[in-house]
Amino acid sequence: MQAAEVKVSPATRLAEVDLVDVGALIADAQLEIRYAGSHNFVGTPVTGYEAPKCYLLRPVAEALVQVAADVREQGYRLRLFDCYRPVRAVQHFVRWAHDLDDQRNKAEFYPNLDKSVLLDGYIAETSGHSRGATVDLSLDHCTADACAELDMGTSFDRFDTLANTDDPRIQQAAREHRDLLRAAMQRRGFRNYPLEWWHFTFQPEPTPQTAYDIPVR
Repeated sequence: MQAAEVKVSPATRLAEVDLVDVGALIADAQLEIRYAGSHNFVGTPVTGYEAPKCYLLRPVAEALVQVAADVREQGYRLRLFDCYRPVRAVQHFVRWAHDLDDQRNKAEFYPNLDKSVLLDGYIAETSGHSRGATVDLSLDHCTADACAELDMGTSFDRFDTLANTDDPRIQQAAREHRDLLRAAMQRRGFRNYPLEWWHFTFQPEPTPQTAYDIPVR
């Protein structure tokens, strides 16, 4: 039987557990940290996100630096939506999911689902993100003038089977973009979660039994 996760106190500093600032390591990454703002399924800044920053455990961050270098050679940049996620943020998600009266962002994030089913496979009561080895991301294509996010077939955090990485309904261009992202991540040790094209976990996880609850600052 797998041991239960141990939660690290919020009084602990991020640096004490070697959670490092990915934005400082990958200067050209686009940080679109959704839960630090209001453009997310909850519709408000999420508890525990006090700054729009991406933290990962050092070995994971170093692997992501390698991914960034690989895709940069092909004219792409990383767009980061979420990285380490405090336990308190996950608890905020669960409270929101139980509040069936709050439907403000249904049209964008779960148009084809009743909110009552989101805790059944879409929103987890514990998250691998809290272990500091999981990242949600996409790719931007860059020219001399600007960068623009690739079409991945759905937006980030779309609660729908269309977001499954290999969903057969996705158009060819978007399928190729998903394959490009998955191949780049797999090359450096990240495994995709098949139900979400954007979700990758580094293998092996450095601290697989530790859930951190330190605010992102």
